[in-house]
Amino acid sequence: MASQAHLDKMQLRQNYRNLWHSDLVHTIQADTPYCCLALWCGPCVSYLLRKRALYNDMSRYVCCAGYMPCSGRCGESKCPEFCLCTEVFLCFGNSVASTRFLLQDEFNIQTTQCDNCIIGFMFCLQQIACIFSIVAMIVGSEEISEASQLLSCLSDMVYCTVCACMQTQHKIEMDKRDGKFGPQPMSVPPMQQMSRLDQQVPPSVGYPPQPGYGYQPPQAQGYPPAGYPPPQAQGYPPAGYPPSNYPPSGYPPK
Repeated sequence: MASQAHLDKMQLRQNYRNLWHSDLVHTIQADTPYCCLALWCGPCVSYLLRKRALYNDMSRYVCCAGYMPCSGRCGESKCPEFCLCTEVFLCFGNSVASTRFLLQDEFNIQTTQCDNCIIGFMFCLQQIACIFSIVAMIVGSEEISEASQLLSCLSDMVYCTVCACMQTQHKIEMDKRDGKFGPQPMSVPPMQQMSRLDQQVPPSVGYPPQPGYGYQPPQAQGYPPAGYPPPQAQGYPPAGYPPSNYPPSGYPPK
């Protein structure tokens, strides 16, 4: 049941949507000093990163972050610091991978295809070196023995380099978590509906339609309208208006 739960968890990580702040290829450029420190002092860096991933609360520590069968069975609650030291020195690869899984599950981070190829190449090279060593031991050929030694040396170099890059990647991600890159950028505003050139009246989003914007007034049939001016009423103007002697003679005066 436990192994099936771990398999389901690994399958779930493939559906995570977030990405690492820096991929494995660019970790050396992102933080060169820390990458060198992780290369030469890998177990010490692994100890510090695991403690930091737990927010410096060692009461939450479980061996291999709970991802291995030995987790919770090593007396971690009694002396978590000693158990963590034992883990990073005796099971260095598992300690790095466990911190990685811990961060991925906390922040829903998926590993990119490029990172998967690098990690897969590291594993394949180790397996090939192991096979060559077994063949050289069985056959007893000096050529195969030398080739196996070269492959073993190459696989160890790749292993140490990839682990250093992975630990630098974890450190950068926790720097982002702790806000060491400054304030978070402003969120993207919601999508707005914009008018198009072929749209005569732009859409009213959140506003009532204004009569002066895209408003077509009704066209009158004719001007002036029929019946205007109104017909003269009876008795208007009154009879005898204007008077016959108006204006008076001699007006205006010269």
